[in-house]
Amino acid sequence: MVRILVISDSHKNKYNLFAAIKAEPTAEIVYFLGDGYTDIEEAKMAFGDKKAFICVRGNCDFYCDFPDKDIRTIGGEKILATHGHNEYVKFGLTKLEQDSFYEKYTIALFGHTHTPLHKNNTELGVQLFNPGSIKDGCYGVIDITDNGTMFIHKKLSIC
Repeated sequence: MVRILVISDSHKNKYNLFAAIKAEPTAEIVYFLGDGYTDIEEAKMAFGDKKAFICVRGNCDFYCDFPDKDIRTIGGEKILATHGHNEYVKFGLTKLEQDSFYEKYTIALFGHTHTPLHKNNTELGVQLFNPGSIKDGCYGVIDITDNGTMFIHKKLSIC
């Protein structure tokens, strides 16, 4: 089994970012989907010896050298990671779904909208997953197992 922590849109809320990473000690991989470049750089320094970080740039990540998207296969799943602004996700998911179909991504991770979402588009063979905004305490976990892939939305208990 591979457990993946999916985080997006920290927008300078480093406390929530660190709390989510600490809340998921069994996650081997952390996907950061943009908008919080300096936050994730600090998290990489703090947790980089324990977790692999995969990061993409968001529309608010100025002077950032992260790529706009990342494509890799993990546990048999071909995963696209993007912030979502270049795919216009605030106006709908059509472009992201079509790109995923043509490129044969089985999972498309995105942020930008700050709204948690999991959509299994069986017609196109892709599962779309937005963890929501970690600034608001929302994040996601993906478990890739021999029996299938599970998508879980979580929220920090913030006092």
